[in-house]
Amino acid sequence: MAAGEATSRRTAPDEAAEPLDRGERRQLDVVRRFGTTGSLVLAVGSIGAGAAPVDNPLSGARLIGLPVRVPTVAMACCWLGIFMVVIAWLWLGRLCWPGRGRMLSVTQLARTLAMWALPLALAPPLFSTDMYSYLAQSEVAARGFNPYVLGSAAALGVDHPFTANVPNIWRDTPSPYGPLFLMFGQVISRVVGDDVVFGVLVWRVVMLCGLALAIWAIPRLARRCGVHPAAALWLGAANPIVLFHVVSGMHNEALMVGIMLAAIELGLRYQTLPGTIAAGVLLSIAGAIKPPGWIALGFFGIYLALRRGGRFRDLFGVAALLTAVFLTTMTIITVASGWGLGWIDTFDVPNRVKTFMAPLTAFGMTGGGLSTLLGLGNQTDAMLVITKIIGYLVVAVVCVRMLWLSFRGRVEPLAGMGITYLTLALAVPVLWPWYLLWSVVPLALATNNNRFRVTAAVICAAVSLFVPPTGAGFPLRVYQIPLAVIAAVIAFAITLWLVRGKVPRLLPTRSGVRPVTQ
Repeated sequence: MAAGEATSRRTAPDEAAEPLDRGERRQLDVVRRFGTTGSLVLAVGSIGAGAAPVDNPLSGARLIGLPVRVPTVAMACCWLGIFMVVIAWLWLGRLCWPGRGRMLSVTQLARTLAMWALPLALAPPLFSTDMYSYLAQSEVAARGFNPYVLGSAAALGVDHPFTANVPNIWRDTPSPYGPLFLMFGQVISRVVGDDVVFGVLVWRVVMLCGLALAIWAIPRLARRCGVHPAAALWLGAANPIVLFHVVSGMHNEALMVGIMLAAIELGLRYQTLPGTIAAGVLLSIAGAIKPPGWIALGFFGIYLALRRGGRFRDLFGVAALLTAVFLTTMTIITVASGWGLGWIDTFDVPNRVKTFMAPLTAFGMTGGGLSTLLGLGNQTDAMLVITKIIGYLVVAVVCVRMLWLSFRGRVEPLAGMGITYLTLALAVPVLWPWYLLWSVVPLALATNNNRFRVTAAVICAAVSLFVPPTGAGFPLRVYQIPLAVIAAVIAFAITLWLVRGKVPRLLPTRSGVRPVTQ
């Protein structure tokens, strides 16, 4: 498929598929209820085993505060809900897999996503305490301090309610987020004051707006790439990583990815000079929220260059225009923020935390440990510097390569963008599960490749189980964790037995499935 053709709206081969038959609709109803039940159980467990603030406002309530007083049971509820949501998502995927003769509709999938997301949207946070960092860093900015110089402990004091909820590793670090994100946070901080609960609710609404933008853009971009929109929405938006780390965990990937996808769709829809400038501004804004968003500017430019004829002069002309838009937008944001060019340092702030989840960091830390064992001294810091440089070089090479292949029509630009984001997530010194959304979402709407979809589904399902509900180590007796997990596994096995024969089979079958044409 020529990449330039994706700028015109096309019909995916799977859109000719028939609606679900009666038996499959019954399966869909069971899957919906199963996932919704899991989401409700997870929401109840979040009261006692979630990423609640230090002063949990529900701890003194008689009925609704019961999970706080039985933390082992609350933890078991959380793990049971996680298992149920993940397996329900996999079942749902069997009903909208590319190549099926009968496909789930976009409306049916969106309704299912809403049913699963609503309990988590109303429940206390889970899986991460980053939203407390958003509140603290926004308050630092609102008080007139430079958030790229001072951490929340230095600017607000360790006794401030926002600082008290920030993990120790982040209290003394400057903000790792873009200037526009913090400027927006200033406004929220002035609205919520020092109220932690109100602040969390406001930020959740903001992140849900970003998710809504992504849900709007995904099916439209998928049609441009010849992918069934329901299949794209299933992998890109109904994904348990989205439910757990965007709806519940409230990571600002929701804003970055939502604005990024909406900008590309609008830029391809309105291919006039004002439309291109507007799309460039929105893509610059996405990066001003979180820096990886700027990568999308290059691949959007490839789309425009191909639309104009695919000549080198078209490429240089589009590159010059988007570069001017980017520089102008960031100059305005930088001057308006009053913090200078401190946002440039945001690229390296997250790297101050060392995690074995990042492959190159794990390699560097292992090498440092071996050097100590061999009597060569502790060379961990030197190894990490080397692996960080190697990682950034790999990202640069892959990005240039994907841009070139996209320009030559060998790779769909959105697919090239997804591959670049995947390389970035794996090559940078720190990796968190929600970083995978950078790549999964554009790849989900840009390819029908079954091998990719199976691999992505397995990885997303597995990664969804990596982060504990508290977003940190469970601060109780060690034996409570295995007891909670064992109880959840037993309860999960019972729920699977109750729905046996009523849900789609996870293993591929020949009936009702036709091969995907590449």
